[in-house]
Amino acid sequence: MGLKRPAEDDPSPAGKVARARIENDDALAFPSLSHPASHPPAFQRPSQLLTFSYSPSRVLQFDDSALRYFVNPPHGADLNHGYENWTRRPEERGRIDGLLSAWSRFKNSLNEQNPEIGLISWRGVITKILTAPYEERDVWELNVMCIDGTMYFEEHLSDEKLKEKSNLEPRHRLQSYYGYSFESYCTSSTPNKHEPHVSSSSSGSSGTAGWGGDVDTNVQWCSVVKTKLGDTRIIIGGEVDCVRGKYAGNTDNFVELKTSLSIRGPQDEAKFEKKLLKFYFQSFLLGVPEIFVGFRKPSGYLTTTQVFQTVQIPRLVRGKPGAWDPNVCLAWGDRFLSFLRNTIKGSSRSNVWRIKFMSKTGVSATLLDDVGVRDVEGGEDRVGFLPRWYWEEMSGAVAYDPEARAQTRSEGESSKVGTIVVPSGWKI
Repeated sequence: MGLKRPAEDDPSPAGKVARARIENDDALAFPSLSHPASHPPAFQRPSQLLTFSYSPSRVLQFDDSALRYFVNPPHGADLNHGYENWTRRPEERGRIDGLLSAWSRFKNSLNEQNPEIGLISWRGVITKILTAPYEERDVWELNVMCIDGTMYFEEHLSDEKLKEKSNLEPRHRLQSYYGYSFESYCTSSTPNKHEPHVSSSSSGSSGTAGWGGDVDTNVQWCSVVKTKLGDTRIIIGGEVDCVRGKYAGNTDNFVELKTSLSIRGPQDEAKFEKKLLKFYFQSFLLGVPEIFVGFRKPSGYLTTTQVFQTVQIPRLVRGKPGAWDPNVCLAWGDRFLSFLRNTIKGSSRSNVWRIKFMSKTGVSATLLDDVGVRDVEGGEDRVGFLPRWYWEEMSGAVAYDPEARAQTRSEGESSKVGTIVVPSGWKI
């Protein structure tokens, strides 16, 4: 039985809003994977709006202080190195506050223009949505709100799930570290270095050839882009690992860094080609043109590296048994967004919907009751999962939240916002 929230819960001044009613959970099945999409929707090439950084103390700054530059890693690098010095950011709910601060900042630069945006979300969430038809194990949930025609997505992580992610088995924790270690070997804080660098850090890991500094996952450099899937204009934010050469204020030389076990036979090759699906969309959605993969031994030692051009990846798997098709994913994503818009049409601005993704089956949508919404708010100053300052800004109560602005005092020249010209769509 579907759930409905009373109008009295709406914090808007009107106090009376339309109630969304569903007799049963709305559902949408995944598409058949045996038939290619006949008319895949257009996807517009992402165009960067602005960037921001997270400092070691996790303060959001509108500058490029966390930007890293690509360097070639040393052959045989030990990805176990620096593990004991890893500063690991605590697992937390997938809030979109940072992305909303960036979007608010950009929107305020448009001289009262109000662009029609259909969706605002982190890149990781949209990647999971688009690749869901091919997911064989993962069951996950999404929180959705809609204000004035713009949908907002936040991955739902229960307390149990957060505890599970925080208490990884030592072996899995070490394997997750390998990716961050590879990033340290592959990046520098300064551009134009062509040879593997030697760390001069005083953190206890100095002197190791190629080591770029101990890992701190609080520090991130993020890009915010606009794009379009079918008729839906989308704002996407995501972390960028590094750039190749000099940063020119666009996505043209962004590089995504990945690690994978060395390929020792046909079975390993098939597994890697499945991984390429997420590699592809993670980069495709943010306009990242290059993926640099480090292949490693099970013991964590780097064996070889390979460069993949993002737009060429689908050709590598095309025609193979069980191959994935990006057009199936894009068509599914377009259909999912239409399904969602129709499902939540007419509901209150403060309603929160829970979307459940079930592998090999499809998705279901349920309107949360008061208890469910309070759980989403987590005792924080929010309306649903949106921070109250943003809610008030969208309601016309304030122009920009002063408390959020206090978190962004450090402003960089490279994040100035100007007129954006969107290039033509990418071809697959």
